[in-house]
Amino acid sequence: MPLPYKIATLLYCFNERDEVLLLQRAQEPNRGLFSPPGGKLKTDLGESPYACACREAAEEFGAVLTPSDLHLTGLVSEYGYQGQTHWLMFLFEVKPRLQAVPPPHREGIFGFHSRAELGVLDIPETDRQQIWPLFWSHRGGFFAAHVHCHEDGTSDWTVEQSSPFRPQGGPR
Repeated sequence: MPLPYKIATLLYCFNERDEVLLLQRAQEPNRGLFSPPGGKLKTDLGESPYACACREAAEEFGAVLTPSDLHLTGLVSEYGYQGQTHWLMFLFEVKPRLQAVPPPHREGIFGFHSRAELGVLDIPETDRQQIWPLFWSHRGGFFAAHVHCHEDGTSDWTVEQSSPFRPQGGPR
């Protein structure tokens, strides 16, 4: 039986201390775990990933963003997540720095966390092992990865494109 395909955005927002905004999720997927805010595209309306990211920022933490406020850092496709669906996720870094922790939301509770804290926070294991390392090593650049999720809970990751950030005038 074919699985449905879901398309989502994740927003990597930072404050002035370079701490990342995470949401302790009150709903599935990943209920109780910490993850970046974001949400599903309104595919029935033909919403773009950038429009979705701006809409989700406004809905979840009150930020008014335009596509120029976003940097597409990563693209992750997942085959057969939990045997229920395929996912296509657009990972955006939000360029403007947030000034304060957003208020609680129906999706969960927000907080800023240092990069070191990610090692001890309750985050999805695939985020810990794959997505965060890819994000940090490509921050300011771009990566594309594909994950094949197996029924036994294991997964195989393939990085399909890797373009780390290089300062202007730096070696290629």
